Amino acid sequence: MTTQNLASNLAAVKLHIANIEQQHQRNSGEVCLIAVSKTRSVQEIRILAEQGQIHFGENYVQESIDKMAEFTDIQLIWHFIGPIQKNKTKLIAENFSWVHCVERELVAIRLNNQRPPVLPALNICLQINIDNEDSKSGITPGELLPLAKTIQQLPNLKLRGLMAIPSVTQEFEQQSVAFQKMADLLSELQQNDLDVDTLSMGMSNDFEAAIAFGSTMVRIGTAIFGPRDYS
Repeated sequence: MTTQNLASNLAAVKLHIANIEQQHQRNSGEVCLIAVSKTRSVQEIRILAEQGQIHFGENYVQESIDKMAEFTDIQLIWHFIGPIQKNKTKLIAENFSWVHCVERELVAIRLNNQRPPVLPALNICLQINIDNEDSKSGITPGELLPLAKTIQQLPNLKLRGLMAIPSVTQEFEQQSVAFQKMADLLSELQQNDLDVDTLSMGMSNDFEAAIAFGSTMVRIGTAIFGPRDYS
């Protein structure tokens, strides 16, 4: 994709987010845009960075590390948003600022133990399988509070909130059901004296509904980069 197209796509997404914030009485700038850059080139990421985009989401550990090495001249914030393999936790702990997909105590403990002490605490979101889909990762709502309390005790992790990938539907009302459940779960954690503030939910096809129901981070790939070629 050309520089002009990427820049215009980014601007359009940011404007759309701002309009949705206004429409649903959210504070201006309250929603953080994460550009999902998995399988995308260093050149494409740099174009967006030059347009002021600093948050990028990646799914594949080694691909991410290779990209990061090309950005020592720019202060970017990297979010790991893919499934976590136990043998990759050290690289994730050493290189990312956020992890959105924690669903096991063992993984959390490994991330905590492998986070370099010179770095700030690693921001953590717990992944909820909000629609109870066999094909999706994540914990059930019933498993949330015990895992959240465990992570709160790990000194090198900072529990920030929740992440979900709901069932795909184009209907706003159907999208809203899952996002309302997520907002309720975050509120439940807050009522249990957990200091959480983040709902990582909303992608290219459903971020309007996500923002309407309290999302603070949207993960947008296709609307910025266009369709991916996994070949």
